[in-house]
Amino acid sequence: MEFQFDEVVSRIGTNSAKWDGLVESMGKDMISLSVADMDLKAPPAVVEKLEAFAKHGIYGYTDAFASYYKAVQAWLDRAYQWQVPQEWIVFCPRIIQAVSLVIQKFTAEGDAVLIHTPVYQPVAKAVTLNNRILVESPLQLVSGRYEIDFENMELRMQQGVKIVLLISPHNPVGRVWTRAELERIAALCIKYDALIVSDDIHADFIHEGHEHIIIAKLSEEIAQRSIVCTSPGKTFNLASLEIANIVIPNDSIRERFKQALQQSGIHNPTFFAVPALEAAYTACDDWLASLREYLKGNIVYAKAFIQEHMPELTVIEPEGTYLLWVDCRAVSQEESGLKRWIEQTARMSVSFGSSFGPEGEGFIRINVAAPRSVLQDALKRIAAAYPLKKA
Repeated sequence: MEFQFDEVVSRIGTNSAKWDGLVESMGKDMISLSVADMDLKAPPAVVEKLEAFAKHGIYGYTDAFASYYKAVQAWLDRAYQWQVPQEWIVFCPRIIQAVSLVIQKFTAEGDAVLIHTPVYQPVAKAVTLNNRILVESPLQLVSGRYEIDFENMELRMQQGVKIVLLISPHNPVGRVWTRAELERIAALCIKYDALIVSDDIHADFIHEGHEHIIIAKLSEEIAQRSIVCTSPGKTFNLASLEIANIVIPNDSIRERFKQALQQSGIHNPTFFAVPALEAAYTACDDWLASLREYLKGNIVYAKAFIQEHMPELTVIEPEGTYLLWVDCRAVSQEESGLKRWIEQTARMSVSFGSSFGPEGEGFIRINVAAPRSVLQDALKRIAAAYPLKKA
């Protein structure tokens, strides 16, 4: 079956965080390649399932029954060769909610939580908003590739870190952590008795030559101190339907997490969440294979375009995700200069680096999960306004 990803669908007027907010603040002439959802329709099988549920006409309370757990189990086995018992799986609407609840339940105010920066800031803010100490271990850009500074990480761990928040693969820099890297992270967590919370939401977009390894698969010892957060939200463009699968092998940790859910009033999924997940995980493998090829083409196009028209910029080679992390420091060391160029002159919206922490200053994140014509138009705009363009 052929799937069409070139269709341009306006999201204006759909309460889109990515588009409607931009239109209100910047005007209708903007193009957005910022927020990390896709400007591509969800799989037809998901749309059909949701249409059928919508037509039912009764939108009462729902719950996650056996079919939900079986779909998640089958997906984890098929996608990551991870066989998990049903009882390990806990429903939570959003991963960021799960992260915040884990912080609240397994640490006390003033405790330290470590994360590698630059990083997706809502995860970092979950630490500070809960009055915990955010301990940052900056990634090092070495020969065009970000690496964990393990000496620095261990020094930070010695400060009494209770939780390591792992973004796997990493947003925004696109790293897919190797087995050796994950083993070193795990060893430090064992040595310093820290809980591992792994956000694997981008794990279904891994590029050729790389492999996503779930950290809890390394050993039984690691599994017993791991909480792995997965979701179909990025993979099938279902973010606003709010469904995540929190996989917790340790019985005690899992029961405490379930208690945290109850204490915060989280229980029933929304009416459309479970049917969307079940359709996505059981009937959309061909669609996902086609999507990956399409996004691969978008990445190839974007890299080649930037190299040809804006050669002073450096695209950090993505190992995973549909996001490009671009070093723009040749144009401006300060973000204000990049905003004048990209937002004000080119009329294009991207995610600016400082939104991922101070280490992101001078970088931008571009979301290539859009119809190719939209990506082309956006890149042509920033090239036309490029400050270093040769006369």
